[in-house]
Amino acid sequence: MAALDRAIAGALNLATGGLSGGLLGMFDARGRILGLGRDAARGVGARLGRAHGRVERTQLLEAAHTVIVVLAFFEVLEQAFDALVQEDPPLSLNDLLLSRREQITLAGGRPTSDEGFAQTMMQVDAPRPAPHLPYEDTLVELRLWYRRLASRVVNFLRGLALWEELPASIRSEIADTVHDALPERAVEQYEALYSRLAVEAPEFRYWSGRLEHQATRTELRRALAGLESLLSSSIVVQDPPVDIAQALSRAHLAALNRRILDAESTPEGMRVPTLGEAYLDPDFRVRAVDGQGSPAAEDWWEEAPLRQDLTEYLTGVLTSEGLTLAPLLVLGQPGAGKSVLSRILAARLPAAGFLPVRVALRDVRADDELQDQLEQAVRDATGEQVAWPALVRSAGTALPVLLLDGFDELLQTTGVHQNDFLVKVARFQERESEQGRPVLALVTSRTTVADRVRYPQGTVAMRLEPFRREQIEAWLQQWNLSNARHFTARRLSPLTWELLEPHRTLAGQPLLLTMLALYHAAGNDLQGADERPLGEADLYEALLGSFARREVAKDSRDTLRDTQIDDLLERELQRLSLVAFAMLNRRRQWASTAELEQDLAALLGRHAHAASGFREPLGQAEITLGRFFFVQRAQSIKGGQTLSTYEFLHATFGEYLAARLAVQLLTRLLDHRPVFSMGSEPLNDDMLFALLSFAPAFSRQMLRFARARVEQLPEDDRERLSRLVIRVLGERELRADQPYPAYFPQRMRATVRQGIYSANLVMFVLLLTGETAVSSLFPTQDDPGDAWHSRALLWRSSLEEPQWTDFASALILRRTRDGDRRDLTIRLRQGEPAIPEAMDAHWIYPVPQEQEDVLWQRTYWNEIWHKMDLSAGTNDGVALQALRPLFESLGPLLTTFNGGGGRPATSIVHDLLKLWLEGEIGMSLEETQVLYRRVGNALLVSDREGSVMRHLRPVLVGLLDRDLKRFPPQDVQHLVDVLSVHAPAELRELLQGRAEAARFRTLRGE
Repeated sequence: MAALDRAIAGALNLATGGLSGGLLGMFDARGRILGLGRDAARGVGARLGRAHGRVERTQLLEAAHTVIVVLAFFEVLEQAFDALVQEDPPLSLNDLLLSRREQITLAGGRPTSDEGFAQTMMQVDAPRPAPHLPYEDTLVELRLWYRRLASRVVNFLRGLALWEELPASIRSEIADTVHDALPERAVEQYEALYSRLAVEAPEFRYWSGRLEHQATRTELRRALAGLESLLSSSIVVQDPPVDIAQALSRAHLAALNRRILDAESTPEGMRVPTLGEAYLDPDFRVRAVDGQGSPAAEDWWEEAPLRQDLTEYLTGVLTSEGLTLAPLLVLGQPGAGKSVLSRILAARLPAAGFLPVRVALRDVRADDELQDQLEQAVRDATGEQVAWPALVRSAGTALPVLLLDGFDELLQTTGVHQNDFLVKVARFQERESEQGRPVLALVTSRTTVADRVRYPQGTVAMRLEPFRREQIEAWLQQWNLSNARHFTARRLSPLTWELLEPHRTLAGQPLLLTMLALYHAAGNDLQGADERPLGEADLYEALLGSFARREVAKDSRDTLRDTQIDDLLERELQRLSLVAFAMLNRRRQWASTAELEQDLAALLGRHAHAASGFREPLGQAEITLGRFFFVQRAQSIKGGQTLSTYEFLHATFGEYLAARLAVQLLTRLLDHRPVFSMGSEPLNDDMLFALLSFAPAFSRQMLRFARARVEQLPEDDRERLSRLVIRVLGERELRADQPYPAYFPQRMRATVRQGIYSANLVMFVLLLTGETAVSSLFPTQDDPGDAWHSRALLWRSSLEEPQWTDFASALILRRTRDGDRRDLTIRLRQGEPAIPEAMDAHWIYPVPQEQEDVLWQRTYWNEIWHKMDLSAGTNDGVALQALRPLFESLGPLLTTFNGGGGRPATSIVHDLLKLWLEGEIGMSLEETQVLYRRVGNALLVSDREGSVMRHLRPVLVGLLDRDLKRFPPQDVQHLVDVLSVHAPAELRELLQGRAEAARFRTLRGE
């Protein structure tokens, strides 16, 4: 046994990068490596307790984990050899002593290191648990690592002189045992060692997520209250923070006692909870950014489980080495609590072990280096100027944690110039680590900009999830408790889950939940007069109107009548609607101050604003948006100039406001009064065209909002307005002017604007009518089918692929005929998409639908092929690559049609495909006979001796061989006769032979 210990000790020494005396002292006073397997955690706690600060403790933990990974394998290897010794005494373990060269071979060529124990151990490329990975994933990776190590062991043994002296059966048994059994046994041993170490080093529990009390994951916690105690319990204060580091800690801690909203944002008499009282730890998802997909996409997150253990996860992250290599990216929707999380985290990190430095990226110069931004943020928080190295030294052994809040604001305000910000942060971390000052980093950003980012290797993304019901109820409990006096004084009932449940999409975001609570606290009702929940559009109208009215009332200071306040309120909402169009027409969820200034000036004209003192006069955008709670301002400082962008707290606010203004502008058409009684005067749709010609306004959300606004109009007005919109649709197609030429939110061809505008108008007609005929939409066109087709091509060329998909999916078409004239009926889809109705070739071609069979053929099948190819479109390309074999083999049959008999007319290729795909499973015998008769009729006009017949012959024979078995004997001959009546002689003879063979099989009882 001593020999084996020495041998494996040498192998372990090399496999772990050179084992120093620190390891022996840390784990086992006797000095035997395998003693760790028998007393796994003895002395670990004491050794970790002597660690000099958080950094050294983390390094020791990483090293300890590497030891148990390697040790688990060698311990089961020892057990395996013990068993082999008992079975076969000739095997001498003393012969397994390893030379230095043999050790290097076994270790995979890793040289020894003269560095300290922890640093040496951390060089080993052994799998490690990570807080963002399920524990099971670590075991899978570990199992693969053990298999590779097993292969190295077997290769080493084969190089020993002893190996050749062993019987072949013993060699085979050893190899099989090491290869097959040891990896799994090693994983089991690793789990046992891991559990023992977790007793004295609790960080191990948080690294892997293996918590003893699973109930803690479902507790509703406030303000990361448990984080400080978890982190403090594993830190021995040796060099407490002094001077500026201590001042910075005080500044962060003060944030917990600040109100979640300032006094100007709340109704008089209300008490707003503090950050420490109101903040609830959110649910989250976390996943490594591996280059497969984008964190901006919803489906990318489907593989990440929903988690409710934020405190434990952050504990694991802050005590492992992951964040020293690349930042943790915290994502969420506007109002999800990303910035608040960074404040809470800065306040909760114990100063004895961590030095949090929170940087609001909106408040520092965007062009500065990260170190300069850190120093500026420290000065803003403490009033003291300090160089970064001096700040780190003042923190003693505390580990710096960079909390960089609002990366999306840099992207929005400076464009792509900051898309490598995360890479710069990782480089800063690399430099600091090289200088002996390792730092952790966390960056917050909106989810929607995550596809515009360059990610350094090792980046992990965490997305904050909306509140669930239990969290909303806990938040309401605190809110109602804080404002009990206010509710009593105003005779208001507390805000309850039952009132918020119909609006849980908004209530799920903490900031929007606060907005709903403020709306209720101001005396507004979330229910209508009939005590039913407000509809979606009604809620948005009341919610936005309530906050806008309060701002208008502040300005008026009780000097205006109610009607005047109503007029000012409407003006504010219309300005906000133009802001919504600024974002919609740029096809993003934000717009810069400069863009808003240009838009408002182009549409409303420029307004002069007097300067106040030495300050720059406020622009229209700042006046419009700067005071509204539901508008979020992002900013950065570049070249000494503050760059700002605006976005709505929730994207649906902008969608509602855009739909609201669009319907308002449409209803203005009802006021049209021509100057002259004779003739007709064009309708004035200039503002409507300017706003609705840059982007489609028919997302499902906007359609819902627009429908709700339209349904409030009297029925007579809707009917009259639909006629006016159809008239605008026709008149605008004949005009080339560009109203409001200064309004140009994006460069766009005039024809594209025409296409987008007409598509939007068609949608509004359908909202007004519910259903309309194409002949009514385009009354001047002779053929409604051609009119619709030409406009559809215009819309297709004007819309991007996702927009075209939305447009096409929103409509349901039904083809009709009025005598000899074909038409279409169009309506908006309700519910899930339905399968389009079958196409009747009688509608495509002016061929009467007779009672008898009708057969016709067009010769331009080859042109269809080439025109589809020329379009080079995705849709045509997908169809063309699937249909190419048909074009090549049966091209003329694509434009050979069977009709009449009261059935839709279809092509021969359609009939053949239906027979092939549905003949055995979905069709009756009668329907099968009809299709064979149609195919037989087509043989009359087919190329009877050419390539089409050569390709068609085996198809027909194969189908008959399959289908004749289904028919009674008396029907077999009839089926073959209707198919072969127009067939050429060779094919007719072949088909008749199939019928005789089928009857013969029937007689034999097959």
